[in-house]
Amino acid sequence: MFSNKKRFAAFVFTACVLAGGMMLRVPLQFNAMAQQPTGSVPTVTGTATGMIVRVNFDINTVNIYAGPSSYLYPSVGVLLKGQEVPAYGISADRNWIQVYYPGVTGSIGWVYGPYVTIIRTGPLPILPAPATPSPTMNSIIDPTLSAAFATLVTPTRLPTFTPPAPLALPTFLPDVSSANRIPMGLLILALGFIGMFGTIISFLRGR
Repeated sequence: MFSNKKRFAAFVFTACVLAGGMMLRVPLQFNAMAQQPTGSVPTVTGTATGMIVRVNFDINTVNIYAGPSSYLYPSVGVLLKGQEVPAYGISADRNWIQVYYPGVTGSIGWVYGPYVTIIRTGPLPILPAPATPSPTMNSIIDPTLSAAFATLVTPTRLPTFTPPAPLALPTFLPDVSSANRIPMGLLILALGFIGMFGTIISFLRGR
């Protein structure tokens, strides 16, 4: 009986080994039960409609403004040479074109008409100009701020003018002591004459 139990245990062990080998060889297959989407995914077509403008090839960059004026509206970006953008409308004076420009408010901007070329025509309505932006600075000066930098000048009384004393002019009297003197010019002339006379006498004696 003991041998029968031993045989039965060997049979069970062999059957387990064979079953384990078969499970390792056969790959397990599971069916995915995830929920699949039932709706259709919309497709985006790149077909442009309406008017298309292109930056002229003789200009490197063109500024885009927030409105149809380079003085009343700030610059919001640039377009490069040869870049093509859709156009939505023109200004009342027909000098500016409103174009698609992403990244700014409303994704629109204004470009100066002579800087672009129309490559696809279409309906182009006249659009009103947007409101001009409020200035960042006002002309009203804060009195508190101005008072901090104001220099106070204390009024003082002007000095009184005192007239000077009358000017005393000196008087010169004639020199009486020099009235009887020989003039210096006459004395020099006399000495010169005597010297010349002596020179003539010396010359005559030498001959």
